[in-house]
Amino acid sequence: MKKQFGLGLALAAAPVAAQTQALPVQPISGTVLDVTAQGETRRTPDVATISAGVVTQAADAASAMRDNAARMDRVIAALKKAGVADRDVRTANISLSPQYRYANNEPPVITGYQASNTVTVRFRDIARSGTILDTLVATGANQINGPDLMLDQPATALDEARLDAMAKARARAELYAKAAGLRIKRILSISEASFDMPRPMPVMMRMDVAEAAPASKILPGEQALQVSVSVRFELE
Repeated sequence: MKKQFGLGLALAAAPVAAQTQALPVQPISGTVLDVTAQGETRRTPDVATISAGVVTQAADAASAMRDNAARMDRVIAALKKAGVADRDVRTANISLSPQYRYANNEPPVITGYQASNTVTVRFRDIARSGTILDTLVATGANQINGPDLMLDQPATALDEARLDAMAKARARAELYAKAAGLRIKRILSISEASFDMPRPMPVMMRMDVAEAAPASKILPGEQALQVSVSVRFELE
């Protein structure tokens, strides 16, 4: 009985061992050519991210933080009233620091405290973002930085750039093969590195509107996305 049991285990294990065998690697008999190509696609950004904050100063730390919190509450309320969703507002930084007076040959003296609270705001309607920022300033925000313009869903654009990169790599490989009197036999490997091209500095403008107060305006412009691929060809 023990021998039969051992044989059953051996037979049961045989298919598993067969499944784990590595496939044979095809030898390279021709010339190897490495090509790197960049594909590109362009889109108009549809999301703007801007940091807005409140900086306050007071003689003591508690007063600085209390005043800051009150003003930031008004800023957050203004964002919600403008239709900005909770998921699009995130606290970026809260800080409190002493303010010093410096004099020659004297130790610094604390003259007060400065409190700062900054939130990162994502605007999904870029056309309205300038007007909302003006509202924030009117309700207490006194520190604004940005915008950072981007695509909310870049996957489709990046796929277009990938196709463009592969087409360029193939065309370049065919050019080299023809010049050498060879032809492409197969692709041995493909590797990718995707990245955004350096974005032009976004512009926040103030535009005068007839019979109305000046309003800030953000111009989205155009963003280029690139994908770089390295392809190894075998020529024959």
